[in-house]
Amino acid sequence: MPRKVVDTILPTTMVGSYPRPLWYKHQLLGRDLLDAFKLEEHHHAWEDATTAVIGDQQRAGLDIVTDGQMHFDDYGGAIGSFVWYWYERIPGFFKHKLRNPLNLGNPIETGASEAEVNMWHNWGGTKVTERVSRGLPSRLVEMYEYANAVADRPVKVSIGAGPPNLGFHVDYNAPDSAYKTQRELAEDLAPIFNQELKDLVAAGAEYLQLEDLGGWLLTPDNKEGEWVIDVMNAWVDGVDAKLAWHCCLGTGYGNAVHGLKEALPLIVENMYRVNVEQLVLDFALRDMADVHALKDMPKDREVQAGVIDVRTLQIETDDEIVARIHKLLDVVPAEQVYLSTDCGLKALPRFCAKEKIQALVRSARRVRAEL
Repeated sequence: MPRKVVDTILPTTMVGSYPRPLWYKHQLLGRDLLDAFKLEEHHHAWEDATTAVIGDQQRAGLDIVTDGQMHFDDYGGAIGSFVWYWYERIPGFFKHKLRNPLNLGNPIETGASEAEVNMWHNWGGTKVTERVSRGLPSRLVEMYEYANAVADRPVKVSIGAGPPNLGFHVDYNAPDSAYKTQRELAEDLAPIFNQELKDLVAAGAEYLQLEDLGGWLLTPDNKEGEWVIDVMNAWVDGVDAKLAWHCCLGTGYGNAVHGLKEALPLIVENMYRVNVEQLVLDFALRDMADVHALKDMPKDREVQAGVIDVRTLQIETDDEIVARIHKLLDVVPAEQVYLSTDCGLKALPRFCAKEKIQALVRSARRVRAEL
């Protein structure tokens, strides 16, 4: 059975990233965290920002908190550091922003909207010019240890992007490319990321959340995408912790990625083949329309369900959130449910993020009382 993190039904948490305090202006820009911390002001500001956002979550009443990922720089796509943090630290990746290969040529003719094309190019792309290896330390351990020291409740560590996801933005047709396929690159990245998880466990981390969009390759009509299951399982191989996998529908400056709108019911069965206890899935942004995809969820799995829409500034009423939770509980037993946000909150104003997680906590308490 899945490991328990807290002794309460319907535990509340958030996906990972949280808005930076407006006074926190420092950027890593590819440097090792500890190199940047030689500037005492940066070190103190990072610690204070991490403490502040954990405080927001704790005062809101979340049962499980995150460090808010204050190491993410303010790159394109609102959450660009999700991939660039790794491109800048893993030898082999080109460290400078190229045009995104997802939209080279004329992607509008293939069904992408002009807004989607511009969004991906704003995020940027890269290439890989030599075989990847472990390079600059990620410092995930140091960041976890600080968060755990200042938190008064369990800390979940969000790790993203991962081996399949990092390959989406790579130009394999570049003349000096060291890889020809996304699969080949992901297979070389898997042992690097597996060691990251094992280092976190050795430091005491007990709840790890993988952030990776590779699941979107697992539709029944894409038999070539089966390698994602092997790579994800290689990523978690031998990792002794509670493991969750977030396959996100994205924030994208509030824009839907239309090609993924109907995909969740098609991929969830294949996601169960990955050795994680919990799937972290976004539902609120589609008003819970596809919760039916979870009707056959195995008894040894859980869902961390997004019931807060992070792509709108509108703060949901408690009644709206309670209704979303009930739609979920009509399909999945409460014992297999965690309540969370759709994706991270980074792109929102901090006030809005605080109000949304406070509403989540109040709503969860209402439903617990009903149960």
